[in-house]
Amino acid sequence: MTAAPAFDALDRPPHLLLVDDDDRIRELLKRYLSQAGARVSAASDAASARRLLDSVDFDLLILDVMMPVEDGFSLAESVRRTSKVPIVLLTARGMPEDRIRGLSIGADDYVPKPFEPVELALRINAILRRTVAARGETPETVTFGPFAFNSARGELQRDGAPVRLTEAEVAMLRILAARPGEVVSREELAKRTGAGLERSVDVQVTRLRRKMEVDPRAPVFLQTVRGVGYRLAAD
Repeated sequence: MTAAPAFDALDRPPHLLLVDDDDRIRELLKRYLSQAGARVSAASDAASARRLLDSVDFDLLILDVMMPVEDGFSLAESVRRTSKVPIVLLTARGMPEDRIRGLSIGADDYVPKPFEPVELALRINAILRRTVAARGETPETVTFGPFAFNSARGELQRDGAPVRLTEAEVAMLRILAARPGEVVSREELAKRTGAGLERSVDVQVTRLRRKMEVDPRAPVFLQTVRGVGYRLAAD
């Protein structure tokens, strides 16, 4: 098994709640995430998780979707009514409609099984970093790879050299850069950029990728979340 990466998003070990009815997976992930430096509390069902949530403040929740009595979707939806704590859903159900449902009820990420524990640890750390950043002001300049985008000036640079953008491209980058790493729906982008049609958003994304990606057909920075929208993978 690949060595666990260290959690470095917080100035202390993050406290995670892991909820999964599979004893083997629960113990494996608890041990792995603990080795990465997290404090991990575990529960085998939603009822046990609720008791822990009533008495402990967690930095992030990891919820299995396919649980008896009450599934992870229901638990996540209930938690989201009163809390902004980040939520990662784990599931063997990889259908697009399931991913869309998970994201629409407020989950921060959706990880299909089987997965590598190191991937889960990296995703958790990325979410915690975004959470910490969101507590402060939105940064004026967002960097991703060799690029730096100054939202206030509407300027994109690659290794210090300016990249020419249209007004529509600047408007789209401003929206995505204000929420780095988060998915922004095509509908929201269409409304806020004045594109009108979601198809117009796709056209603008294609044009931006030609300026930002080594291979626009395999984008690294301006990513598609199928069936939902787009996100900017910032540093």
